[in-house]
Amino acid sequence: MTQIVVADRGGGSRIVWKHRVMRCEIVAVGTELLLGQIVDTNSSWMGEHLAAAGIDSHFQTKVGDNHARIVSCLRIALERSDAVICCGGLGPTQDDITREAISEVMGVPLVRHGDIVTRIREMFVARGREMSENNARQADVPEGATIIPQVRGTAPGLVCPVQTPAGEKVIYAVPGVPYEMTEMMERIIIPDLMRRSGEVATIKSRVLRTWGIAESTLAERVAPRLDALAAPDAPPATIAFLASGMEGIKVRVTAKGADEASVLAVLDAEESELRGILGDLVFGVDDENMEVAVSKLLLARAATLGVAESVTGGLMASRLVSVAGASKWFRGGIVSYASEVKFDLLGVPEGPVVSAAAAVQMAKGVAERLGATIGLSVTGVAGPDTQDGQPVGTVFVGVSDGGTVFAEMLKMPGDRDRIRQFSTIGALDILRRHLLGIR
Repeated sequence: MTQIVVADRGGGSRIVWKHRVMRCEIVAVGTELLLGQIVDTNSSWMGEHLAAAGIDSHFQTKVGDNHARIVSCLRIALERSDAVICCGGLGPTQDDITREAISEVMGVPLVRHGDIVTRIREMFVARGREMSENNARQADVPEGATIIPQVRGTAPGLVCPVQTPAGEKVIYAVPGVPYEMTEMMERIIIPDLMRRSGEVATIKSRVLRTWGIAESTLAERVAPRLDALAAPDAPPATIAFLASGMEGIKVRVTAKGADEASVLAVLDAEESELRGILGDLVFGVDDENMEVAVSKLLLARAATLGVAESVTGGLMASRLVSVAGASKWFRGGIVSYASEVKFDLLGVPEGPVVSAAAAVQMAKGVAERLGATIGLSVTGVAGPDTQDGQPVGTVFVGVSDGGTVFAEMLKMPGDRDRIRQFSTIGALDILRRHLLGIR
């Protein structure tokens, strides 16, 4: 806790107690990160979740598999931060040297824990494999450190207290495998950091997912709400924008309060305010992607869907079947990539296939062929050449829903892959709007 003396207008003073701000630095270990062979998504994930927990993270560092350089990075990090999360280098091979580097920084030896060796061996036996003796290295723990028991992999994590001239600080070590790292962060590390900060408040975030608007335009619309939250008597909440490429723009609301009920009340109120501003641009909350939003609307109508894809080449069907229970509403898809398939299988008249007319007939044809109540189609030009007189990025989306049949043209940016990906979610958004009756 930090004691702050604040001057009153009457000339006196009063004491305000604030929680100590925790500064936590991230050190990602692995030569493959420096060579660009692996993208460091771990640091991004950790940064986002530390911020959501109210923990400052001002520095993120990448370092190769070199003992001296890892030690140097850790010592620099401890000079300017209260805690360090060291990610990677806990495996069984010779280049996994994070444990050794941390033990040097702590000034203590490594101690092999027989119970950890036994646990690792049992995991191998359960998989019908024999443990290599190299795996025993994963049971080496700096003296005085506490292990984070492994749940998803063979490498345990570590909580390592470090005595510094500024007092006790801590190094956390987690595996570089994202599946293992995220579990340890959520189960042990973030709660421990909050305990060390003296933080007793509850902090939660909610993400509204939007499609069909630029980030700058979105920020302009939400600006009045940002100003309102900056007022002295505003609820304890913040708003951030997360550009998510082919998944649109995410608007994250983070709230802080004494308990979960009060935090959820703030999040509910802010979501209502934002929905009032953004309207039908919001298609989902948190993990609800576009295909989930479409699936809910189809289920509500007891409707079934068939898709005909040209430019997207099956991407749309792939996204739809990723939704659990898709068999209840998804009949299937036809990848009518060649023009002849559009003519012969879907009844498209011979002529231009990148057109509104072709998209409409593709939607009607796939609904009839697959026995679906709704047909959705997409045809366009991904490049590198123009087609049917249409420039690269031109996409037509067709919808056939009983007596309602229409097509919309989209202009998609980017290279071939981005055009195909954008066309997929763009077509699903057109269907979503149709199902909502807001086309």
